[in-house]
Amino acid sequence: MTVTSVKNAIKSPELLLPAGSLEKMHAAFDFGADAVYAGQPRYSLRARNNEFSTLDVLQQGIDGAHARGKLFFVASNIFPHNSKLKTYLRDMEPVINMKPDALIMADPGLIMMVREKWPEVPVHLSVQANAVNWADVKFWKKMGLTRVILSRELSLDEIEEIRQQCPDMELEVFVHGALCIAYSGRCLLSGYFNHRDPNQGTCTNSCRWDYKVENATQNETGDLARIPVESIKLNYQQALEEANQSFSAMGDMPRHPLADRPYLIEEGGKPGQFMPILEDEHGTYIMNSKDLRAVEHVERLAKIGIDSLKVEGRTKSLYYVARTAQTYRRAIDDAVAGRPFNTDLLGQLNGLANRGYTDGFYQRHHTQEHQNYMEGVSKAHRSQYVGQVLQVADGWAEVEVKNRFAVGDEIEIISPNGNEIFKLVEIRNGDNQSLNMIGGAGHKVRIPLDAKYEKALLARML
Repeated sequence: MTVTSVKNAIKSPELLLPAGSLEKMHAAFDFGADAVYAGQPRYSLRARNNEFSTLDVLQQGIDGAHARGKLFFVASNIFPHNSKLKTYLRDMEPVINMKPDALIMADPGLIMMVREKWPEVPVHLSVQANAVNWADVKFWKKMGLTRVILSRELSLDEIEEIRQQCPDMELEVFVHGALCIAYSGRCLLSGYFNHRDPNQGTCTNSCRWDYKVENATQNETGDLARIPVESIKLNYQQALEEANQSFSAMGDMPRHPLADRPYLIEEGGKPGQFMPILEDEHGTYIMNSKDLRAVEHVERLAKIGIDSLKVEGRTKSLYYVARTAQTYRRAIDDAVAGRPFNTDLLGQLNGLANRGYTDGFYQRHHTQEHQNYMEGVSKAHRSQYVGQVLQVADGWAEVEVKNRFAVGDEIEIISPNGNEIFKLVEIRNGDNQSLNMIGGAGHKVRIPLDAKYEKALLARML
């Protein structure tokens, strides 16, 4: 077998993007997605910020995807309480009639109901069901499901073993987006704080709120109380220096003296409410997870034989959808063609709003060399989304401004026709007056641009 034939033997996995709106759906397809997924009204995990919450828009989305030869999956993945069971099949009827390419489901009871009433409809097991082993996958195969979306908590080796044990089941994995601090959907924080349950589609992302740390003291009964700022006699920097001196004197002991002190945290939206936070030998219990970015693992996942690579983010921006679709499309195409991984793709994703990136559980222990190139490349390509091209006429593009930019800036054009970086030489307002700089969102300006970049997105290089 020749080298070329070995390279071409890799099957191209489906690239699956979120569709929070019709505009984002078409952007996903424009930039390389093969399929999109959107939430069903009332029964998905995105009950808020969901343009597809009406049947009319959902129908437009499914028809629009099919007109382009693409796939449209409908998420119906809540874990319902009894009250929603009463209306589920009735509400499903018009959705089934729209002929989505599959339903994404998690609850065994709802899956049973759908399989009994509409056995011809393909059902994909949601990541909310937390499938973490090959026996789990075989079970759902027997139940008639056509695809399993594997849990995010699996390593590449575990995924490969599942693929080997279950060669006749479609497998899907997440490669980009937010990570839950619990097994997906099993967190109770949002329900506890706001009475809005994650697995009912109303998660308020309490783990990502803006918490502040407050000093506290512990009494003889073990209760914690806040130490008022005015009663703290020691300057923080002085305290830190003294603690570091003590820490240095301890030699090889691993714990810092400040780690054993109790603290209280205050969340930005609830001033005056203080919650205890402690640290033990395993670390601190701060809740915010980094975001998943696994573009460097696309080649391995393709070689394993994963059928679909999924990007999370139905509430994210148009820019997020376009940038992730384009970047992962290139990674997939490179892997299938046998080209080496392009490290520039890491940096392409760094301009997106993120909480810091991790490749999650795919690879637990990175070498120093791996960490160095990941960080170095990410910092080399930093950009900020600044505008969307609405139309181009006579060499001038009308731009809807998203963030400030100025004459002299290096601007990256993100377009299905290819990306390009150029130096901005002129900005004009609606009265055709030249501007040196445009402040921020809420404006429309014109800049010189080629007609082939109509509907492109613009990012300022930092």
